[in-house]
Amino acid sequence: MSKAADYDRRAVETGDAPAGRSWRNIVPEPLRRRLRPGVEAWRRTRHARPPKLGDLRRLTPIDSNWGFERGRPLDRVYIEHFLEQHRADIRGRVLEASGSKYTRRFGTTVDRADVLDVVADNPNATIVGDLIDAPQIPDASFDCVILTQVLQFVYDVRAAFTTVARILEPGGVLLVTVPGITKISPLEDEAFGDWWRFTARSIRRLAEETFADSHVGVRSYGNVLTAAAFLYGLAESDLRPTEISAHDPSFEVVVALRVVTNS
Repeated sequence: MSKAADYDRRAVETGDAPAGRSWRNIVPEPLRRRLRPGVEAWRRTRHARPPKLGDLRRLTPIDSNWGFERGRPLDRVYIEHFLEQHRADIRGRVLEASGSKYTRRFGTTVDRADVLDVVADNPNATIVGDLIDAPQIPDASFDCVILTQVLQFVYDVRAAFTTVARILEPGGVLLVTVPGITKISPLEDEAFGDWWRFTARSIRRLAEETFADSHVGVRSYGNVLTAAAFLYGLAESDLRPTEISAHDPSFEVVVALRVVTNS
C-alpha cells in the first residue's frame, strides 16, 4: 500500500476525512482538528442506529412451510439450477430418494427410474431400504444416483456414501444437494432425526474419503440476503433474480456435490 493510500485509509478511520484525499485537500488541518469530535460522534450515531426491520421484526417465519405457500422456496431454486446444469448425467438406470420427480423432470435418456425409500408405505418406492445398509441392491446397478436434501437425515453419512459407491456403475454419477443454512425440519426430525448441516468443505472431504480417485466437484449457493430470506420462509418471487444468483461463500444456503466414479 502506498503512503498516500495508507494516509487516506487512516484519515477515514480517524475522522480526518469522509473518503479519499479530497477532505484533506479542501479542509485545513486546524479546522479538521476542530471538526474531528463531531465527525466521530456522527460515526458512532450512524453505526448505533438500528436498521429498519419492518416485517422482519418478528419471532416466527413469514411462511413456516419453507416458502412453499408463497411460491418456489429459495433452496429449491438452487437445487433445480444444479440439476438443470447436470441433466446430461441423469441417464440410463437412475436411482432417486423418496420419489422420481427430478429424474422425470431433468432426465435425458433414462432407461429405468427407481425410487429408494426407508419408509415401506411409500407407493412410489421400488426399493425399500436404508442407504446405510442396502444389501438388496446389487453392485454396479445404477448409472446415476440423485440425493437431494437427504443426507441431513442420515446419521452415518460415510456408510451412505459407501453404499452409493458400491451400487454405482464405473463411470456413474452421484448428484447430491445438502443444506447449509436452514431451520430444523420438524416432521423428518421426529421420524428420522435431522442430524446435520454441511459446508462445501465438509461434504467434499466426506466424498473424497469414499470415492477415491474419482472426480469430486462441489459448489455452494447463497448469500446473506437469501440465507435470511430462506429462514423467514420467503420465496423466489420475493427477491430479484440478481439477489438470488449472487454468491457469497460465507453464506452457504445449499451445497451441491457431483461425483463421477472411475470407469
